[in-house]
Amino acid sequence: MFGTLKPEAAGSRGKHPLHLSSTELNYNLKEGTLEVSCRIFTDDFEDILSKKYKVKADLSSAAKHKEMDQLISKYIAAHLQFAADGKPLSLNYLGFENDNEAIVVYLESSKVKSIVKLETSSTILYDLFDDQTNIFHLTSKGNRKSFKLTYPDKKSVATL
Repeated sequence: MFGTLKPEAAGSRGKHPLHLSSTELNYNLKEGTLEVSCRIFTDDFEDILSKKYKVKADLSSAAKHKEMDQLISKYIAAHLQFAADGKPLSLNYLGFENDNEAIVVYLESSKVKSIVKLETSSTILYDLFDDQTNIFHLTSKGNRKSFKLTYPDKKSVATL
């Protein structure tokens, strides 16, 4: 009656049942910047970049690296923002690299004297999955705090 779903028909949803990203945030006191590395499953990231920007995203191709840099930078800027003590932080996109089944995106904030309260706004992959969870690990002055945003929640505040 229901038939079987062939693996190729399952798309990326058949590859892994977990829809998750993980972001490391490190407040570098010496430099006065927030260092950000965001890890996203490669297949999911390619799916959303292809869907959103109407291109065939290939994050493994060295020949397409520059083109993918532009798309990733644009997507991340639209879906990940931070504010320190109520003031938006501008993020500089540094690049991305492949790491096994994930893409790691690197960003760095403009200089900020101190951070007492970090506000995070994230909708990474919310436009692809309604069960997406984005986990954040924040390190400052040797202290580590973790928090998560699960669809449809978009904002969180951490006090350092």
